[in-house]
Amino acid sequence: MSLRAQFTTALKTAMLAKDERSTGTIRMMMAKMKDKDIEARPKGITDGIKDDEILAMLQGMIKQRRESITLYQQGKREDLVKQESEEIAVIERFMPKQMSEDEMKAAVDTIVTSTGALSVKDMGKVMAELKKSYTGQMDFAAAGNLVKARLAG
Repeated sequence: MSLRAQFTTALKTAMLAKDERSTGTIRMMMAKMKDKDIEARPKGITDGIKDDEILAMLQGMIKQRRESITLYQQGKREDLVKQESEEIAVIERFMPKQMSEDEMKAAVDTIVTSTGALSVKDMGKVMAELKKSYTGQMDFAAAGNLVKARLAG
């Protein structure tokens, strides 16, 4: 089932259960997806963005919320920390299982070898391949550090 269909089904379920946090978060995800669909139209994509782009969008939404949590904690706004944490939990329900650090290291080693990357100058090529293969499964900030360490060593 596509992510779009999963969103619709989950929204109906959340509304029937009167789960306001899930309902609001899923609506927000669907609105963001619609914005991305509209942005893609000039590129000739008229039937909406693909699942891998939706996963990247969801990953970005999670990253934004984590950054907000840090700021809210500094401002001692525990109510907003709780809200952002609950939204992350809802978004993560649609994400594939996240890779462990060991799995990320193995993936980085594989991509570095397959691309023939030799130095930090090749980092962009390695990161592009990682994003193509592991969108939604990998924290790319952490992966970037692993790639840099692997290529610098």
